[in-house]
Amino acid sequence: MISPTTMINTKRFADTQQAAEGCAAHIIGLLDQAISRGSDATLAISGGTSPKLMFEVFAKTKFAWDRVQLFWVDERGVPPTDSQSNYKLTDDNWLTPGKFPSANVHRVQAELAPEVAAKLYEADIVKTFKLKPGELPRFDVIHRGMGPDCHTASLFPGEPMIDNQTGIIGHVWVEKFKQWRICWLPEKTRRSRCTRFSIVRSIQKSIRCRSPTILPTSPGFWTRLLAS
Repeated sequence: MISPTTMINTKRFADTQQAAEGCAAHIIGLLDQAISRGSDATLAISGGTSPKLMFEVFAKTKFAWDRVQLFWVDERGVPPTDSQSNYKLTDDNWLTPGKFPSANVHRVQAELAPEVAAKLYEADIVKTFKLKPGELPRFDVIHRGMGPDCHTASLFPGEPMIDNQTGIIGHVWVEKFKQWRICWLPEKTRRSRCTRFSIVRSIQKSIRCRSPTILPTSPGFWTRLLAS
């Protein structure tokens, strides 16, 4: 059950292109607000297929990208040149064509052993946010997608790490894909300044994620993953 204090706003668009443009515009507006407070904005993005069109919009948008620190909510355990890489998807459709400043890119080094990649990524976050021991980062904007089986940020229904309330970064084995994933842990995503956004591209996804045969059974699943 989602916390009663959680505010979830949904918007529907005629097609995926309009959804991508609407989501991009909203995120850019939030980043602009964050920058106006005097420091760099922090943005974390998802992978998968849904954000591709949104990245293309970002690439064409004139914005103070040099004031945005970019992170990923998860990454597949593959090199950055692999077609499955979330980084490669972003780079091909936004970073390179949009000339995003490379110094502001905080990539998961997923070509390394998963435990090493997770440790290095967490260290990068700690350094960027100047965190003290035990502190968790507070991002300005987090964008996340949702898979047809209702997984998000590489955390699938039934994954024990969903109940982790203290860590920042973890690594999980996804049996379905026979693949390691480096991912954020739920408590960190709850501490963003702004609500995360998901582009559900098909009716099938929407229906399946409401199905009692698909919905996660863990009592804390949606509270951990969706609550702000």
